[in-house]
Amino acid sequence: MTGERTNGFWDAVDGRAPMPTAARTLGWTLIQASPERGEIEVSFEATDDFLNPAGTVQGGFLTAMLDDTMGPALAATLDPGLYGATLELKVSFLRPAKPGRLVGHGRVVHRGSTIAFLSGELLDASGQVVAVGSATARILGTG
Repeated sequence: MTGERTNGFWDAVDGRAPMPTAARTLGWTLIQASPERGEIEVSFEATDDFLNPAGTVQGGFLTAMLDDTMGPALAATLDPGLYGATLELKVSFLRPAKPGRLVGHGRVVHRGSTIAFLSGELLDASGQVVAVGSATARILGTG
């Protein structure tokens, strides 16, 4: 699926570099990516360790999942030596999320030379949206 693409994102996805610890903790898995369209679909595994006292996934974990959905939507489009740093992140929680698989859809809404605007949503196992988000990211060089 990724061909000969290389950058930190594709290197981790293709096993040429370790997956970031945060992504591993969240159970991040790439389902599909369309860099040409700036879109990505990923999944997460919300474990019992993510639960709040009410027995649902704590909002901070859902926020991290959205960040790890929208950021990779941008990362998949970047040339080697570039990465996106989140400058601003807004999340709206629509309904409680239960432990298990959650699917994230991320999209690059607009990308300039140094700033990108992103959107994302998380869906539960029944396909209902549990949270939506938007982010602004700065495109930076790694060196």
